[in-house]
Amino acid sequence: MLNEFKAFIARGNVMDLAVGVIIGGAFGGIVKSLVDDIIMPIVGAVFGGFDFSNYFIPLSSKVTETSLAAARAQGAVFAYGSFLTVLINFLILAWIIFLMVKGVNTLREQVERKEKAAPEELPPPPADVQLLTEIRDLLAKRPTA
Repeated sequence: MLNEFKAFIARGNVMDLAVGVIIGGAFGGIVKSLVDDIIMPIVGAVFGGFDFSNYFIPLSSKVTETSLAAARAQGAVFAYGSFLTVLINFLILAWIIFLMVKGVNTLREQVERKEKAAPEELPPPPADVQLLTEIRDLLAKRPTA
């Protein structure tokens, strides 16, 4: 069983997946920063200067705070603003991945078109075939008696 596990881990697909997960995690951090630090302030300014991340509905009468972190410390809250932020994160990430896949597919299609459009050059015939072709052509040109 240990040998099977080693073979499983050593396969290329597992390593590719591991690299993808690590890069995806780093990319997720970039998208989170993009949403939290750039997009959400702009959206907040357009919709009256509020910050989505602090929008919540208290689910307990003990909650009296106005910031989400402090309200969570007091009791249960329905944090729909955080959900909206995460949803926007997801949509941006999905859009970027869509554009990346679309770009790769376009490049693949262009390469395939170029390969199909370029006529395949046939290799020159072997020397004996060339010689026989020349003899045939010379015999065809010879006047018949």
